[in-house]
Amino acid sequence: MGIFTRWRACAAVALATMGALALSACIISPGAFQASLDLRKNGQFTYTYDGEIYLLALSQLADMAAEADRADDAYVKQPCYDDEDFDERPCTSAEIAAQKQAWAEQSAARKKSSEQESEALKAMLGGIDPSDPKAAEELAQRLRRQEGWKRVDYRGNGLFDVEFELTSRIGHDFTFPTFERFPMSNSFLVVTLRQEKTVRVEAPGFSAQSGGNPLQGMMSGMAGIFAAAAASQSEGDMPRMPEANGTFRIVTDGQVLANNTDEGPQPDRGGQVLEWTINQRTQAAPMALIKLD
Repeated sequence: MGIFTRWRACAAVALATMGALALSACIISPGAFQASLDLRKNGQFTYTYDGEIYLLALSQLADMAAEADRADDAYVKQPCYDDEDFDERPCTSAEIAAQKQAWAEQSAARKKSSEQESEALKAMLGGIDPSDPKAAEELAQRLRRQEGWKRVDYRGNGLFDVEFELTSRIGHDFTFPTFERFPMSNSFLVVTLRQEKTVRVEAPGFSAQSGGNPLQGMMSGMAGIFAAAAASQSEGDMPRMPEANGTFRIVTDGQVLANNTDEGPQPDRGGQVLEWTINQRTQAAPMALIKLD
């Protein structure tokens, strides 16, 4: 099996895995950003996110999968081996006919599976067809209608430049981001209200290697696959993989019960501040446990 054939096989497995995960979560990732959560002990909070959000270029991935399928459309005779010493030998006409039949069955199954996954993905994206050039702007329009999204600009190649700010009270859990008509999405930030006025803050989307964020790990693996494929495809054909690079801060006048920063709580005019630098080397997702008044 040649290098390019092995790449197609690896890509097919990765794309199938990504397709299955995409049915349960919209694959999004931060790019360059600044994010902060101001949490008051009276329960009021303000969350801001200013920067990039990547929606993984599903249409480009679909094109690559289609290209792999097209490469498999032409039957290629497989070698035959002797049963005793396993030396390669000429294939019989019956063996060649069996190979062709198996290839035809597999090709039909791949085509049917691809069509089903395409329709399922479209349904999970709220009716948006990721292969439609207007799909990204349609999604941007949806976000602009949602509370908190002050600016949503599409820059191409799955990149959105956004400004988000929302002020509310912790009488409920809070998750960012959410997308109208999307059943689920992987979260950058999750704020959970516990009993006895305790709040747990986690940012699974701000860690490339966190065990609590399997989608981020999946995308890191995909980045490796695409890098390995660079020898067989031009760089312009490669989907641009997101690279998180930013800062996440929590400012609070509540009591910090636990956190995983390197320095711990630092004095701030708003009370105390916790700060995390986020990049591709970030091992653990930011976490803090805060007691309100």
